[in-house]
Amino acid sequence: MSSSATPLDPARERMLLLTLAGIQFAHILDFMIMMPLGPILMRELGVGTHEFGLLVSAYTFSAAFTGVLAAVFVDRFERKRMLLTMFALFAVATLACGLAPGYWTLLAARGTAGAFGGVLGSMVQTMVGDLIPFERRGRASGTIMSAFSLSTVAGVPLSLYLANHFGWRFPFIFIAVLACGFLLLGWKMLPALRGHLPGATVSDTERAHPLAAMAAVLRDTNHLRALLFMALIMFSGFSVIPYITIYVTANVGIRQEDIPLIYLVGGCATFFTSRLVGRLADAHGKIRVYRLMALCSMLPLFVQTHLMPVPLWVMIFWSTLFFIFVPGRMVPAMAIVTSAVQPRLRGTFLSMNGAVQQLASGAASYLGGAMIAADAAGHIVGYNRVGYLAIAATLAAMAFVGRIDLHTGNPAAGRKP
Repeated sequence: MSSSATPLDPARERMLLLTLAGIQFAHILDFMIMMPLGPILMRELGVGTHEFGLLVSAYTFSAAFTGVLAAVFVDRFERKRMLLTMFALFAVATLACGLAPGYWTLLAARGTAGAFGGVLGSMVQTMVGDLIPFERRGRASGTIMSAFSLSTVAGVPLSLYLANHFGWRFPFIFIAVLACGFLLLGWKMLPALRGHLPGATVSDTERAHPLAAMAAVLRDTNHLRALLFMALIMFSGFSVIPYITIYVTANVGIRQEDIPLIYLVGGCATFFTSRLVGRLADAHGKIRVYRLMALCSMLPLFVQTHLMPVPLWVMIFWSTLFFIFVPGRMVPAMAIVTSAVQPRLRGTFLSMNGAVQQLASGAASYLGGAMIAADAAGHIVGYNRVGYLAIAATLAAMAFVGRIDLHTGNPAAGRKP
């Protein structure tokens, strides 16, 4: 049943968002670290670009599958308990990645990590939608998205340092330990949320059948538009992102030792811009700001997939623009998608949205890996075609977003346990 509560005061709202951002940081870092580890994993495990693409896709396809399963039952359980259970299982699976003795066991462990980690993002966004009013939801999404920035500023460089000095297993062990700390913080700081549980507004049929909530989501054409919109965004980004490090080390002449600096500078920039974009989305309209960010993202998408050998500072300039605009469009996009759903179906919808995101990014990673190859000199060929595909998906998303209707109702109340 719904729990009675008063609205969150500003200090408690900030602590809640920072706690959720910490959980987001851990599972984003687990996924993010795979991309810059590409050259190291290919060398140490003796695999090529296709096999590396499978390591990335295993996580996303597994996350898509469990996202569909989560959509069946996520709105039937209390939010906090569900989130922290998935987070604990994710920590165990990430530790298994660090202990994997070879490629195939690592592939299985990545799939398991995706099964639990892939649903965390949608569950975090569900809590944001339940607790934060519409007029501050863009800013809240910016705070949550700052976890991406922090992972690139601190998490990825530190993880690469561990990989370069102690081996590729150590970053995963580090993330597992970090997740345990955030798990304890989440247990202390997050409120219990029961207002979404079946009540008088839900029919007996919907309450009884586990697929009823999913069917209710799919019957709403506005939900379907939002899901397709998110699929286009994810496809655009993840056809390019997994292979950036491989491309710049093979074709642009950037040393593996310089990769942490690229992530550090890009992450520092997005740490500030993600929250700025969130405020702009609240002030000037989420759809308008999304279109502006998407338009600006096409130039770095093009340049990043066409770069020839350049000095490090040139590479850092373009990669920083890439970090600002390509992941940055997710700030208004998530505010749009979170606001497109009927509030009582938010958990189910966002679990399905998470599954769609993972399926689209997995398909994009797999297709991107299939479109590129290494020539006899070790250079990557075909990456320019991946860039054209990403730009086409971006244009489609920009055109489609205007068809999504946004709900502006008040969030559900929650209470501190």
